[in-house]
Amino acid sequence: MKAYHLNSHAGAGRLVRADVSKPEPADGEVRIRVEAASLNYRDLLILDRAGESELNGRVPLSDGAGIVDAIGPDVGQWQVGDRVAASFFRDWVTGPFKSSYVPSSLGGNATDGMLAEYVVLPATALVPVPPHLSSLEAATLPCAGVTAWHGLVTRGAMGKGDLLLVQGTGGVALFGLQFAAALGARAIVISSSDEKLARARTLGGSILINYRDTPDWDAAVMKATGGAGASHVLELGGPGTYDRTLRSLASGGKIIQIGVLTGFGPKPDLARLQWENADIIGVTVGSVEHFTAMNRFLTDHAIHPIVDRIYGFEDVPKAYAHLRSGSHFGKVVVTL
Repeated sequence: MKAYHLNSHAGAGRLVRADVSKPEPADGEVRIRVEAASLNYRDLLILDRAGESELNGRVPLSDGAGIVDAIGPDVGQWQVGDRVAASFFRDWVTGPFKSSYVPSSLGGNATDGMLAEYVVLPATALVPVPPHLSSLEAATLPCAGVTAWHGLVTRGAMGKGDLLLVQGTGGVALFGLQFAAALGARAIVISSSDEKLARARTLGGSILINYRDTPDWDAAVMKATGGAGASHVLELGGPGTYDRTLRSLASGGKIIQIGVLTGFGPKPDLARLQWENADIIGVTVGSVEHFTAMNRFLTDHAIHPIVDRIYGFEDVPKAYAHLRSGSHFGKVVVTL
């Protein structure tokens, strides 16, 4: 079968296409014929670390969807032909997060991912694809969709009348925007592109701020909200944007911390965080249970993920390059 591997000895071309044996499912496992996979910012970070020996030979990408192709013994919940998507953490099925789940993240240090024609996973690590979505669309869900859902809905309790601030127009941001619209919340979108902001308006963005034209976007948020601020912030920037995030936040607001695009410094203003009685909710994707709940919501509200660009399997390096360029609006997908 065809697959991509990370190769710590390949220099600049650390993403290597290979022909490997088709895996066979063991007890409690299912084999999936992958039809599509999608990229996340995490995948760029992993590719940049591909020179590390622990990543040598690893199949990348956490997100993918396809068709059940074979079933091992002691599997009762799936049948050949079922349409499924893989959960980001193979071992996090339900309950609170545990650090022991980290090695089971697909396409990470210890577990192969979805950029292969066939993959084998525990039957418990899969969810049904919503009936209104294609496999291509479903491949966008496991990381970006579940992260936005877990942070904003499960733990952030976002609902009607709330005001969400999203940073940028990548996969997580747009899922957050779509969830807000479906829940009856309003949304503020900040981006460096007027074109992307115009597209965000069609998804429910009601306050649009170009942070290149308006570097003090926190002041613009407060002006646009009459000094009230945002009840929820989907924080992708990390410490580098925290001060402005805090100045954009309503008293008692919630910061859903999911990204560190600006790096790991400087430290946020903890005194202001305390003074505003704000919550920081750290989110690392989610469980199979979260994924399943999100899929019900997607189905009930007929939500379709936003796919920016589709690449064939032979063009995977181009897909990585497109994501790295930052020009995407929504998700970058590879078809197999």
